[in-house]
Amino acid sequence: MKVILVLILSFTLQFASTLHLQEEVWWKGETLLTFFEKKQISKDIYFNLSKTDKELCSEIYAGVLYQMLVDENNKLEQVLIPISEEMQIHIFKDETNNFTLDIIPIEFQEITQSITIPVKNSPYQDIVETTGNRALANEFIIAFKRSVNFKRLRKDDLVSIVFKQKIRSGRYFGTPEILGASVQIRKKVYYIFQNPDDKRYYNDQAKSLTSFLLKVPLRYRRISSKFTLKRYHPILKRYRAHLGVDFAAPTGRRVNATADGKVIHKGRKGGYGKTIMIRHKNGLKSLYAHLSSYNSKIRVGSYVRQGQFIGRVGSTGRSTGPHLHFGLYKNGRAINPQKIISVTKTTLTGKKKKDFMKIVTNMKKQLKEASSNNIMKLDKFDLSYKI
Repeated sequence: MKVILVLILSFTLQFASTLHLQEEVWWKGETLLTFFEKKQISKDIYFNLSKTDKELCSEIYAGVLYQMLVDENNKLEQVLIPISEEMQIHIFKDETNNFTLDIIPIEFQEITQSITIPVKNSPYQDIVETTGNRALANEFIIAFKRSVNFKRLRKDDLVSIVFKQKIRSGRYFGTPEILGASVQIRKKVYYIFQNPDDKRYYNDQAKSLTSFLLKVPLRYRRISSKFTLKRYHPILKRYRAHLGVDFAAPTGRRVNATADGKVIHKGRKGGYGKTIMIRHKNGLKSLYAHLSSYNSKIRVGSYVRQGQFIGRVGSTGRSTGPHLHFGLYKNGRAINPQKIISVTKTTLTGKKKKDFMKIVTNMKKQLKEASSNNIMKLDKFDLSYKI
């Protein structure tokens, strides 16, 4: 099994000539149970999973590309289905030739790239044409939205970006992360820098450029389960993940929207039971799971305000007791809600500011070097694989 797993992860099958790799798109409406039924896999595999793993299986999103390893008769041997940029579902045959399921890390390389682009059309269009990376162009526009009027740009004004990007099997994978960027408009330079503590953008004075603030969606008794992206359990010897925060609260407790946004899902969602999902600005999306009921006045497509009543705490789906599972996603990537919600200050102070200014000094140097020398350290990668 380990040999085959290495093969499927590295996309090299020279040691398994009778096996073939297939890539498919996870279609809207597909669930793990319907996938099992289609592939004639016992549904007991899902029903015997732990509560945590069942919740993780609910994280599969429509449009994600997944891999299947099949034999010469097109019979399934293994499947890898990403559920985040860090973790994936692995379905494989055990020693008794029966299928089993595990949650394992996604193997990827993370590289840092830098680009400097003279503006010809618009920053968005020029970034896409230079890199082929629309996600990077989107993140750049969002990052500078509050500090730069792009209409003032002239031809040959400079855009410089230093960003991190995951690479999997020679292809871009996941969402790029801008570490620092600058825009030169009529000889004046505007900067943004990412603060690694809260993943928000600040200028070179440590003032926040991200006005978006979230509120805790309910009154709760305690946090029964914290956000964990990837953690190796030393006793179980397995990777555990919990892509959200569980707020313990009594059945029927009001759940409110964490911020203004548009309802994009209202209904059952696998192990999450009754669920509402809201799309917010700045590439954020929130998820409210295990609800007992919904606010009947809202529907898919409705716009809600921060603090608006959307449903009530319950225990629907795969849940051991009444609580709200609250998930938060940035450009499709699960992030820690507590880290974002706890941020209320618009300017860093004290030690946090001191640490951040060290980052600013180093990143400014990189951006100035790139722009003054018109440097473009950009390796080309196939963009066809997305999460």
